[in-house]
This record gives sequence, structure tokens and C-alpha cells, in this order.
Amino acid sequence: MTEHARDIAAAVDALRAGQLVGLPTETVYGLAADARNPDAVAKIFAAKGRPANHPLIVHLASAEQLDDWAREIPEAARILAAAFWPGPLTLILKRQRGVPDAVTGGQDTVGLRVPAHPVAHAVLSAFGGGLAAPSANRFGRISPTTAAHVREELGSSVAMVLDGGECEVGIESTIVDLSRGVPVVLRPGRVSVDEMSRALGAPVFAADALDSSAPRASGTLASHYAPTTPVRLLDVPALLAETVAAAQAGRRIGVLSRTLIDDAPAHGSVWLQLPNDPVGYAHGLYRDLRRLDQCGAEVLLVEAPPRSIEWQAVNDRLRRAAADATAAGEGLPKA
Repeated sequence: MTEHARDIAAAVDALRAGQLVGLPTETVYGLAADARNPDAVAKIFAAKGRPANHPLIVHLASAEQLDDWAREIPEAARILAAAFWPGPLTLILKRQRGVPDAVTGGQDTVGLRVPAHPVAHAVLSAFGGGLAAPSANRFGRISPTTAAHVREELGSSVAMVLDGGECEVGIESTIVDLSRGVPVVLRPGRVSVDEMSRALGAPVFAADALDSSAPRASGTLASHYAPTTPVRLLDVPALLAETVAAAQAGRRIGVLSRTLIDDAPAHGSVWLQLPNDPVGYAHGLYRDLRRLDQCGAEVLLVEAPPRSIEWQAVNDRLRRAAADATAAGEGLPKA
């Protein structure tokens, strides 16, 4: 048996024993537990410090398991699964009888997806059932995109962490609610509204903040994906002015930009630059936020991305990461 096969087997044994495993997916690393075992699922909430009514996403080996977990499955769900699974898309559906309340947060719906990572697929195939696997970090903090991030965040609360390299996508899956008759995106991600609309030949709608009937879903709280250091989103002139003022005052700040600013002051600040395209930016976002969060800065300044639809998922994550600073009056720049 190869080392890889031994690691997979050990992970499956740990999951069957009710333990937690750090699991790589194409989006972010998940904190996996047997979704049919309420005691194991409870360990996820304890390790993350996650509210008990916050639902989890169940990961499956293939779309053939859909009927084991969901009922009243609309044709739209079958079409989207065929088009985007394995991949970064979560479907919210009416749950089957027997799906634990611990997974659904007590709701009559369940989130399901088939991840597109060879390690996750190997574990799920060998395990044979569904794995509840939210991001493997403390609740509300930056999601992990490497195995080292998981170990830093959760330490000994995880039986083992499978190393699948750096996550390809870098942000969490798109979540689309199909439990109420029309498809509604509750969390944007790599799979866009336009792509889903084309696959269905019908409109897919964006969530309405005032829609009180929408199911609760992972990663949709106002403050989420946040470093411990306050985050502010600024346009380039404001960002440059802040860095100049910080340098003059001897303050240490972290800066995450898309634009190369040649005359930016180097003293007192740590600069990281991400690609000026939404796919490349998303891939490195959590990695670089985590780096800046560890640099000893008193605030992290992020160049606000464009407001175009292509940047919707990135803007969603940054808006939630900066929510606490926004609530204190440090909000987004004027459009």
C-alpha cells in the first residue's frame, strides 16, 4: 500500500470512529465528520466554536447519492448537478428523513455538494457516506487553503489533516437554494449566476436581503471570513493617503492591492499584491489575508475590487471580512 493510500485509509478509519479530519477540497479545506453521526458532527461545532443553529454542507462522492439526502428534488437540481458536479456548487434542497438536525441547524433543508478534489473524492468514495465539512478554521475567521493553515487553526482537535496542496479555487462554493420553487443564490462563488442560468435555460436569482423565508446557509452572516486585524476597503487614492499618513506616524499597516503603486511608501507597511483578475485574486485572497494578519499590523487596508458581476464573489468575502470595521464607520468607498 502506498503512503497516499495509507493516509486515505487512516482518514476513513478516523471518520468511521467519529473523529474529525482536515480534508482538502478545490474551494477551501474542510473540517470533515460523518454527517450521519450527531456526536461526530457536534465535535465540528466544538472545534470551530460554531453556533449550533448554523447549518453544515454535506459532501458526497457523486450525484448518485443525492436521493439519500434530499427529497422533492426538482429537475433544476438534477441539471445543475450534471453541469457543475464535481465542482464548487452547493445545492440547498428539502432534506430526507433521517438527516440529523445537527447537520441542518434544525431546518427542513440540507446543503449538498460533490467536491472536485482527488483527495476528497478518494476519501468520500472509500467512506461511502456523506461528510459534513465546513471550512476548517475557527468560526468567522479566514478559511484555510493549505493543510498548514488547518493545523495552525485547530491543532489537536483534528485527528489528522490530509495534505492536498493549495486549494485551486480559494474561496467557498456558490450556494443556490432550490427548496422554494425558483433557484436563488444565497452565497456567490466560482460558479456564477450566468453560468447556472445558461445551464437551466431559465433565470437564477440573487438573494434578497429582506427575504426572511430563505434558509440559513453557511457563510452568510454579516461578519465572516475575517482576520483578527481590522480590515478596511478603500479605493486607490484613499489607500495611498492612508499609507502615507501611517508612514509619517510610524504606524504599521498591512496592504493588499491589485494595482501596482510605484510611489507607495514602504516604511511601516507590508504590501502584498494579488492578480487583477477575479479568478486569480480569489485563489490567493485568503492566503494573503492570513499572511497580513500575522505581520503585526494594526489595520489591513484592501484595495476595493471592481463592482462588476465577475467580482461578485470576491466582493462578498471582502465585505464580510470588513464588516466589523464597517459597523464602526470604516466602510466601503463611495461608488
